[in-house]
Amino acid sequence: MRFDCSVTTELLEGMRQAKQAIGRAGLIVLPTDTVYGIGADAFSGFAVNALLEAKGRGRQSPPPVLIPSLDTLRALTSNPPAIAFKLAEKFWPGALTLILHSQPSLSWDLGETKGTVALRIPNDDVTLALLKEVGPLAVSSANLTGQPAANNIDEAENYFGKKVGVYLDGGASKSAKPSTILDLTDDGFVKVVRIGVLTLAQIKKVVGQDAVVVSG
Repeated sequence: MRFDCSVTTELLEGMRQAKQAIGRAGLIVLPTDTVYGIGADAFSGFAVNALLEAKGRGRQSPPPVLIPSLDTLRALTSNPPAIAFKLAEKFWPGALTLILHSQPSLSWDLGETKGTVALRIPNDDVTLALLKEVGPLAVSSANLTGQPAANNIDEAENYFGKKVGVYLDGGASKSAKPSTILDLTDDGFVKVVRIGVLTLAQIKKVVGQDAVVVSG
């Protein structure tokens, strides 16, 4: 089912259907402030596995998790460094993904995470509203592995078809680039995993030149 989020009646029905799909461990496609994402309940191993299978990815590529607030970050992570909150204050909601040590008491299975979790608060009203109602969602870019990420709902539907139960159409993506990914698991350092919407200069301006390590 496909819903145009610019039409109030379709948005309301789309949100209702999306919540039901997530509750049934199903898959949805949703807009973000970068490219479109394919999402599932982060606490359902079955749903996360279905997401990875739909994309053609293995467990060695765990999906990031979209969250609604910094309180959720605190609940999902173990001893997050101060630099995480400094970056979040500057760039969230927005196109920044932070890799942190996950809370070991959590009963979830995102794949081979090695005790970490990649978190982001997206700057999209529809997705934020959904996150506030259903909680954290495992969300990866809406594409098959090796293919370009979907920048509109048509591209996403062409990739996944009936493997996804609900498509939330938020219009064309605001950016064709993905989020910038930073690894903060080495205390005191900011390892750049991927440059996306946010530039290296923007990151260094917040954390300082000496704190940034660019991965090879």
